[in-house]
Amino acid sequence: MTPRILYSQAAVRGWLPWGLLVPLLALAFVALPLIPSAIGLQRGGLMNERGPVGVAGAMALLLSAFPLTALLTWAWLRWVERRPLDTIGLVKPRAARRFWAGHLIGVGSVVLAVSVIALLGGYRAHGVLPAFSSPAALGGALLLLFGFAVQSSVEEILFRGWMLSGIARKLNVPIAVLLTSLLFGLLHHSPHNLLAFAGAFMFSVLTCAWALGVGHVWGVMGWHSGWNWLLAAGFELPLSGTNPIEPALLTRLIDQGPRLLSGGAYGPEASLATITILIAASAALLWQRRTPKQPGASTPA
Repeated sequence: MTPRILYSQAAVRGWLPWGLLVPLLALAFVALPLIPSAIGLQRGGLMNERGPVGVAGAMALLLSAFPLTALLTWAWLRWVERRPLDTIGLVKPRAARRFWAGHLIGVGSVVLAVSVIALLGGYRAHGVLPAFSSPAALGGALLLLFGFAVQSSVEEILFRGWMLSGIARKLNVPIAVLLTSLLFGLLHHSPHNLLAFAGAFMFSVLTCAWALGVGHVWGVMGWHSGWNWLLAAGFELPLSGTNPIEPALLTRLIDQGPRLLSGGAYGPEASLATITILIAASAALLWQRRTPKQPGASTPA
């Protein structure tokens, strides 16, 4: 396949980096804010070896490192590449509607994944709506709704927006999807659970297929946000290997099955059941979108 312009045909007035340089730049945009933020949070007792501690630690990380990543990405786009936001999938029509539609699908996707694992014997439920007995817990869940909207949106803008479009312009779409998903998987991997990489890789393949099909990133921003929020706040389960947040918004799910089924300490994103769902959804999107849309085409989601 040949290089392809994604999302928008708007003019580029600056320098576009070589295709293989784009993943290194994306890694720098993530690491430069994340490393000092993590060090500061650890010194303040808001983070340990398994990630942020409680709602306070999660919000401190989500609202420190990720906005800085967004700022770095925007600065590069504005002063180096000199191309508009439309070219990274932030097309203007119906942005809010597309985001919240994706958010609801993300919430539903988490319910589907944990329900399948529970039905197969990987989890057992304990309690109903435990967070509703505590106004502070409900307030924390609402704060996390905002925090994960910021974090997930930044990741989608960086990976499925800037990185995917940048590599596709220089190389081609399959290589862009592969490199984007490899970097996303490596950033979310766990040395103690190889399925964590597979889950993150397929998560990225799915969001790439979605963004490529609809011609924007608003939907995947919402889907990623809904996924992370309900997984973190809804069931007292680890999100990408981080500390569970208590109490659960819906019900506490207790791991009782084999790690291959439940995902173990990494959480359901490293479950074979979740990975299978992601593979099936990716295949469905790729089949549905096998006839590419024109860049910038108007789509409902």
